[in-house]
Amino acid sequence: MKRLWLVFAQSVTVLLAALFVVATLKPDWLNRKPILTSIVPVIESSDSVPSTASAGVNNFSAAARIASPAVVSINTSKASETGQAGTDPWFRFFFGEQGQSQPQAGLGSGVIVSPAGYILTNNHVIEEADEIEVLLNDGRQSAAKVIGTDPETDLAILKIDLQELPVITLGDSDRLTIGDPVLAIGNPFGVGQTVTSGIVSALGRTQLGINTFENFIQTDAAINPGNSGGALVDIAGRLMGINTAIYSRSGGSMGIGFAIPTSTARSVMEAIVRDGQVTRGWIGVEPQDLTPELAETFGLKAGSGVIITGVLQKGPAANAGIQPGDVITAVEGRKVNNVAQLLSAVAALTPGKAAQLDIVRKSGTSSIEVTPGTRTLSGKADQR
Repeated sequence: MKRLWLVFAQSVTVLLAALFVVATLKPDWLNRKPILTSIVPVIESSDSVPSTASAGVNNFSAAARIASPAVVSINTSKASETGQAGTDPWFRFFFGEQGQSQPQAGLGSGVIVSPAGYILTNNHVIEEADEIEVLLNDGRQSAAKVIGTDPETDLAILKIDLQELPVITLGDSDRLTIGDPVLAIGNPFGVGQTVTSGIVSALGRTQLGINTFENFIQTDAAINPGNSGGALVDIAGRLMGINTAIYSRSGGSMGIGFAIPTSTARSVMEAIVRDGQVTRGWIGVEPQDLTPELAETFGLKAGSGVIITGVLQKGPAANAGIQPGDVITAVEGRKVNNVAQLLSAVAALTPGKAAQLDIVRKSGTSSIEVTPGTRTLSGKADQR
């Protein structure tokens, strides 16, 4: 009996081993799919627009096909400047035309966001340009007119007069999450339109010293000189950001690029098209991030407010009774945890319309109504 049981056990073991080998190497013999097929999803090509949830990371061709026609190359030129030495005939006799500088040219990218011909790009792409030419992906060219600029977010709106323009779809950048796949589309180094891929590396990047108002999307999609003003899109081809800057020691991509979110670009674009400029609130304070020591003094958690270190005399905040040493925890119900958030919250206020600020003092908490003024570029950068 014992010998029969041993033979039976050995037979079952050999049979199971053989079955495993066949199932792994020749699954078709058993009329079943390979084991890996049931684990790794197979992405089927489709002519329809892929959704962020269902499209595969490697299925970028549909997104590129949808978004690329709306991304344009921007060529700028600035007239040459002749120095005083260049106008001196004796200087030209001895040194030739060295005193006369050559015309300056620049390259960048932009995104068509409206059938009416409006193009989103970076302010630094077209700043101080005398002539701006836009080259479409279909080969058409057009001179562009500057509708308005916003140096504090480094955005600009151009307009071209062409018919049947390809238009990109604006996405909801607030729904992006770290790890989402994205594409960067632009004209790096002037070689022509180029598509690179990567992921969202970080969100809400601030204090980089690039713009006054910073809320960058960080990505490792390759962004190089000439990509500025180009599109950062999701895998459905929707615009999620305007590529703006890179961190680099060599001048080329090192896997750290920054894009302005579409949520910011949309509000700036609407204000410029409607009013010709962006109007922001200002209350006249000098803020500082709340350190753990200061937070303990006020009975708050670190990073749960902004302490005011200075108040401009006769400014909106001073007129409302805000004093140095006050901690602002919210603006119109919107919590502020650092200086960047306070700056954005105050800038979003409508000048001349009273707004409520939540204040913490050693004596307790209170709400103060402040009537903001209008922020100007000539004002101090550290006064909100």
